[in-house]
Amino acid sequence: MKQGIHPDYRPVVFEDSSSGNRFITRSTVSTNRTTEWEGETLPLVLVEISMDSHPFFTGQMKIVDTAGRVERFERRYGRRKKA
Repeated sequence: MKQGIHPDYRPVVFEDSSSGNRFITRSTVSTNRTTEWEGETLPLVLVEISMDSHPFFTGQMKIVDTAGRVERFERRYGRRKKA
């Protein structure tokens, strides 16, 4: 690899602002915030949604009933005639 052209790949703490959960991973994201993690000062990135607050992962996802949409469309506007 060429020296000096790659971003700094380092451990970063991500914090979910809605649930307050924090996790550490490696990233190249830049931020001015820092936090203490196990005695180490690491960059901190605040995220609005993570796997702890996303409805898909928490099981609170709403299922939209789409059955009958095609039939309703055909009743309103009639069936398309094939040429």
